[in-house]
Amino acid sequence: MTQDHHYNLVSKLKPTRIIIPVILGLAIVAWVLTREIKTDILSQLKFTWSSVLWLLIAWCCMLGRDLGYIIRIRILTEKDLTWLQAFRVIMLWEFTSAISPSTVGGTAVAVVFIHKEGITVGRSTAVVLATSFLDELYFVIMFPLILLIVGNKTLFTTALQGKGISFLNELMLFAFIGYFIILLWVLLVGYGLFINPVAIKKIIISFFRLPLIRKWKEAAVKAGDDIVESSRELKRQPFSFWLKALTATLLSWTSRYWIFNAILVAFFVVNNHFLIFARQLVTWIMMIISPTPGGSGFAELILGRYISDAIPVDPVSAGSIALAMTIIWRIISYYPYLIIGALILPGWIQKKFVKPAIAKK
Repeated sequence: MTQDHHYNLVSKLKPTRIIIPVILGLAIVAWVLTREIKTDILSQLKFTWSSVLWLLIAWCCMLGRDLGYIIRIRILTEKDLTWLQAFRVIMLWEFTSAISPSTVGGTAVAVVFIHKEGITVGRSTAVVLATSFLDELYFVIMFPLILLIVGNKTLFTTALQGKGISFLNELMLFAFIGYFIILLWVLLVGYGLFINPVAIKKIIISFFRLPLIRKWKEAAVKAGDDIVESSRELKRQPFSFWLKALTATLLSWTSRYWIFNAILVAFFVVNNHFLIFARQLVTWIMMIISPTPGGSGFAELILGRYISDAIPVDPVSAGSIALAMTIIWRIISYYPYLIIGALILPGWIQKKFVKPAIAKK
């Protein structure tokens, strides 16, 4: 990719784009407050010093998630990125993911973020593909384990508002569609990176010869070249390299899924922590098919209904309280990236694109 192409790609990520997910998120919050949450029920939530402590722990879980990502990208770049550079890349990457549909994410622009921190394009692509592979591998491994440990019926059934069976069928459909999309991606990327990158390149190019998508053939050829180049970079790494990267991935995602548990403990005595953890993970799998930026709206509604049975309150109150907990969860796990990214991005563009261009003149 050329310098101009890099700039055009990144410049589309204007901080003003946060308006879209913010409006979607606020709209769903407003709808929930007016239609689903009863103020007299919310009075059951008592803020104490213990509540403050556990909400701080929820924030620490989020920091653990980011720390895992930062450690992993330093491992994948063989520590060619400093801690500050790794932090900057991760925050920009998360910002991009937050303003993009879940099916798109921030991986396309992540190559530019890493490259502009001093890593070659080939290695940057390898890092991004390896990151995507490890992230999705986590879900491929954990989802069957959760089904085995928790059980299909316990995992998916909720009796909220008498919608147990209907909601069970909807959740299972979303979850399995999301899982098989992830599984296919892991198999495709894994085969391309570690076994036969040339074959995957040929498949991609052949697919983009179809009439309706032929105009993207050039980009497909570039993607195929990236896979071949990435394969060369990653095949030379020892087993210990991948073990450390996978451990950092486990730290990152597992920390993220303990956030909701900490939020609930701030207000209630919770017994079945693993079920709550499992349902968060399944919600994230379902979000892969959400068309909204960062899953805005979809995440609040689905998890709010889905987690209700795990909250130790009267069933009449469970729905409203679960949705209130979900809003707190999104405030901690989603909106900070919109703010941090919007603060970092303008200065980063100025430093990486504008000043070098002026210097050349």
